[in-house]
Amino acid sequence: MSDLPALPVLPPGRYRHFKGGLYEVLDVVRSSETLQPMVLYRALYGEGGLWVRPYAMFVEPIAATDGVRPRFAPVED
Repeated sequence: MSDLPALPVLPPGRYRHFKGGLYEVLDVVRSSETLQPMVLYRALYGEGGLWVRPYAMFVEPIAATDGVRPRFAPVED
């Protein structure tokens, strides 16, 4: 497995989605099918549950009604 590229770094912790929901990033993992980096995270509301999203999508800027901003932004404790 040493021939795999290193996974990108994303600090674990709380992040806010641009629509307002809070999430806890647990780690960056790799898809077993595509080897694509994925962010493993948990919703901090409702039933919670674990989710994955492609790393590139998690960190990409999006056009919101108030301008361009991160899809998920870290939350200071």
